[in-house]
Amino acid sequence: RCHRSRTFHSNKSPITNLQSPFPMTFLYDIGRVLLDFDFEASLTKLFPPGAPDVDARLARMLERKDEFEAGRIDLESYTEWAIRVMDIDVTPAEFHHYWQRIFTPNEPMWENVRQLSTSGHRLILFSNTNAIHCPWVFEAYPEFSLFHGAVLSFETGFIKPEPQIYQHAIDTHGLVPAETLYIDDLPQNIATGREFGFQCFQYDQQDHAAFE
Repeated sequence: RCHRSRTFHSNKSPITNLQSPFPMTFLYDIGRVLLDFDFEASLTKLFPPGAPDVDARLARMLERKDEFEAGRIDLESYTEWAIRVMDIDVTPAEFHHYWQRIFTPNEPMWENVRQLSTSGHRLILFSNTNAIHCPWVFEAYPEFSLFHGAVLSFETGFIKPEPQIYQHAIDTHGLVPAETLYIDDLPQNIATGREFGFQCFQYDQQDHAAFE
């Protein structure tokens, strides 16, 4: 189970006096930064061949995804509702299976994570996610253990770009925004990060070289 103030265990001691011209803490989004994803390609497999209006049924199901990822609807209720609005004959376990298997690792960014970890920087996850993906994603991709902690939207009651989740990240992990580089793919999330004083980079998977 995930916990509200998640701290990942690491064999590294926290670095408090690292002399570097770069920020000591890196705040990482997951989706389209560390992991690419495609909900539709995976969830389409829940429908029998030739099923009508698949795109429209998937769109209806995703209408409440933000509410689910903010923790404002619980796992069981969302699963039951999603299966009903998609009008499919599947079990909750089958639905969760295909919901989880939407990801593809973004290897260039993971190489960056490994380098930063080796150099002693503090790495924190900062993601809009949900109770179907967590804790499964951390088990499926063990290198998440390189991160020292995480702020996961469904555990906080808020989602990016709502300011409350940024304040929660600062308070929970003792972040100094001016010494923290925040990496996200969505401009609205970056905009709120800048309002809090974070150093920010809007990431584009198609131009990883710009990030490097």
